Amino acid sequence: MAGYLSESDFVMVEEGFSTRDLLEKLTLGASQATTGEVAAFFVADLGAVMRRHFSFLKCLPRVRPFYTVKCNSSPGVLKVLAELGLGFSCANKAEMELVQRIGVPASKVIYTNPCKQIAQIKYAAKHGIRLLSFDNEMELAKVVKSHPNAQMVLCIATDDSHSLSRLSLKFGASLKSCRHLLENAKRSHVEVVGVSFHIGSGCPDPQAYARSIADARLVFEMGTELGHRMHILDLGGGFPGMEGDKVRFEEIASVINSALDLYFPEGCGVDILAELGRYYVTSAFTVAVSIIAKKEILLHQPGSEEENGSAPKTVVYHLDEGVYGIFNSVLFDNICPSPILQKKSSTEQPLYSSSLWGPVADGCDCVAEGLRLPQLQVGDWLVFDNMGAYTVGTGSLLGGTRACRITYAMSRVAW
Repeated sequence: MAGYLSESDFVMVEEGFSTRDLLEKLTLGASQATTGEVAAFFVADLGAVMRRHFSFLKCLPRVRPFYTVKCNSSPGVLKVLAELGLGFSCANKAEMELVQRIGVPASKVIYTNPCKQIAQIKYAAKHGIRLLSFDNEMELAKVVKSHPNAQMVLCIATDDSHSLSRLSLKFGASLKSCRHLLENAKRSHVEVVGVSFHIGSGCPDPQAYARSIADARLVFEMGTELGHRMHILDLGGGFPGMEGDKVRFEEIASVINSALDLYFPEGCGVDILAELGRYYVTSAFTVAVSIIAKKEILLHQPGSEEENGSAPKTVVYHLDEGVYGIFNSVLFDNICPSPILQKKSSTEQPLYSSSLWGPVADGCDCVAEGLRLPQLQVGDWLVFDNMGAYTVGTGSLLGGTRACRITYAMSRVAW
């Protein structure tokens, strides 16, 4: 082990442990506490993060993974991935500071934001971070003045029209503009060393990677012709983080491997990278959230009865976290989280039309609706799986920068 992660950073558990078992113990302790505010908390299985890494190496043996820090910047995740030898993709000064603070060398950090503040470019220069992305002339001009030793990667646009998150609406140079940018870089004595792209999150078409790799090959040839030493291909991200996603990671890997064999065959001298966030952390995190308020609303519909024969009603539950905090996927990914009841209910218990709302007093803080749940009480806990991506470090409007507690677990076999 390289020394980033120590046994004091996590709870050691035996093989076959269940995250749900640990959650049950922690929610019981939180419910019995007599002082302090009862707050949502995460349980993170670091062993699951490690298993995802080994699966990645098996499926994409030629690709060097870099972790996208903004996806989940929790210390346990950063440390275990640094221990596994990953590089880190950072979007700003805070993220660069964070990974360097735990000891990650500058050679393993990429400053990937194509739109950078001058002060943050100077920070990268001062701290030895040389690999930066760009997609326009203004970025080149800023780098010439603030980081003359930088090695630039040209970010190209992709066809992400079917992706849930369409990054090419904001980032990426068109193929038509690439030669001009490469010529400009040459005149300005800026070293361009490679090409990057990002097909966006939630892309249902693995062939989008193949098309982008083919485009990257064209830009490589332009750069080489102009005298740039092109030797880095960055495949970006967009890789799925859950087993149930429409497109399996293995399908994407197969398409990527075939495209690499065709356009960047083994032995061609090109270092192939990828930026992964959701892939590593989504399924490793589970969150427990408590019910802080409840309201029953009678539905006055003549002749209509609920399953138990009483007057129909809908139940509104308020949670201590909402869409402006850890449930922001409702807003950004159009995902409706499905809760798991921490308190076991009888199969004979009637189910009621229910909705879950966050703590912010506005009409948009709706976590989930159209649910059928048994009667729950204030203080009960709901559990949500697959909560590792873009939940930790986002803060909460209600509590300012309040951060949810994270308990890290590691199986003895994985460690």
